[in-house]
Amino acid sequence: MERWDALLNRIPIVKSIYSSVKQVSDTLFSTSGNAFREAVLVQYPHAHSWTIAFVTGKPAHEVATHLSGEHVSVYVPTTPNPTSGFFLMMPRDHVRPLGMSVDQALKHIISMGVVAPPPAPAGLAPPERPGEADPNPRG
Repeated sequence: MERWDALLNRIPIVKSIYSSVKQVSDTLFSTSGNAFREAVLVQYPHAHSWTIAFVTGKPAHEVATHLSGEHVSVYVPTTPNPTSGFFLMMPRDHVRPLGMSVDQALKHIISMGVVAPPPAPAGLAPPERPGEADPNPRG
């Protein structure tokens, strides 16, 4: 592996692409890192569509100064290849936490929704965010 890595790092055009992809994949799939802090639901790509995303942190200081209110950085992976996706900065109150683990959410995304995570045990579902109405009222 080290020889293959060294070889790819010597090829001019491949070097820049390979090193960028390697850095991202090492960060995302590191067992010691926490690139994805929690699985959440966000409305994307429009107001009536929901998708699973991962909180990756908060907007950088320079960006945060241009945003009003609390925002979080989220990564919306594409299916079935979660290494490609979209980086978004969203108001915290537009992000709904999920009870599933990051691993369960990734399996669900990679399987295109076929492999569903087990239901959360009673009482462990994330609380509804204040000020948010239930999108599917029963009654």
